[in-house]
Amino acid sequence: MYKVKHNVNGSVSRYKARLVAKGYAQTYGIDYEETYSPVAKMTIVRAIIALGATKGWSLHQMDVNNLFFHGDLQEEVYMEQPLHYVDQTRPDLVYRLKTNLYGLKQAPRAWSNKIGQYLVTSGFQTFNVDFSIYVKKTDHGIVVIIIYVDDLIITGDSDGDIFDFKKLLKQKFEMKDLGELCYFLGIEVI
Repeated sequence: MYKVKHNVNGSVSRYKARLVAKGYAQTYGIDYEETYSPVAKMTIVRAIIALGATKGWSLHQMDVNNLFFHGDLQEEVYMEQPLHYVDQTRPDLVYRLKTNLYGLKQAPRAWSNKIGQYLVTSGFQTFNVDFSIYVKKTDHGIVVIIIYVDDLIITGDSDGDIFDFKKLLKQKFEMKDLGELCYFLGIEVI
């Protein structure tokens, strides 16, 4: 799959290419089970942004690189060779996947489980209201994380705790620190 990423002003940020599995060809009960991945509800996202603005907290954004590669593949999954990249000497060759790819139906759930387990073992708690919100009480206050697929909003009342945790996230997962939150899912933050 080829994609052009744009900046907020519409200019081209970069060109992307990624290998995507034909998830639509998977068969329930054979090569996938859990497919749902919780994402933050927009009302919660707006409420946390409003809370940060009201309290004077800084809002930060991080983006996970190659998101689904981080999840652990539980099933044995095979994939045909990608179109236009077929080995002419062995055209019937298939790949056994060792990691999730974009397009696999179980990939979002695997990622959600992986980051959720990491956050919980790091002292965060989640809530029944929205399983994509994680909150951690620290000696200096609280840190709040909202997860929306591969984008994270991080806020709280201690910039030191926020920066420390962003550093830990970047050590555990391949992430880009996008700095202060400017634009998130169609919401421009000023």
